[in-house]
Parts: sequence; C-alpha cells; structure tokens
Amino acid sequence: MEHHEHGQQHDEAAPAIARSKLVLVGFLLVVAYFLWTEHQAHVIQFLPFLLLATCPLMHVFMHGGHGHRHHGHPSAKADGADAKGEH
Repeated sequence: MEHHEHGQQHDEAAPAIARSKLVLVGFLLVVAYFLWTEHQAHVIQFLPFLLLATCPLMHVFMHGGHGHRHHGHPSAKADGADAKGEH
C-alpha cells in the first residue's frame, strides 16, 4: 500500500516539473526578446567576431583538441593489413 502512495506522489510531481520547464522557457523567450529589441545594434556589431570565435571553438570541441594520438588506436593494424586481412 505504501509503495502505491509513493508512485502517486511521483506522478503528481512530473506535471509540476514539466509546467515549471515551460514557464522557464517562456521567461527566457521574453528576456531574449527584450534584450534583442533594446540592444540590437550592440549585438549585430559583434556578430562577425562571434563567427570568427566559432572556428577555434569548433576545432576544440569537434576534433577533441590537439592532445589525441592515432598511433595506439586498436583498429590500426601494425602490419599494414586492412580490415579484411589483405595487404
């Protein structure tokens, strides 16, 4: 009987969490709208710099940085054979 009550409390909490996420998204959209309308000129002047900043950020996050080595990768064959075992 106690287990059923615990499940019922969990079911009631799920809609409250979903509702709070919806409210948060709505609030962030309103904030973004007012920031855009009030500071549009400031944001637009920095867009080219933001584009340039994405290049090194993409390199770091998409390529894993410069510290990775391919020499010890298990799929690389020491004798030069390909995946089928042929030279």
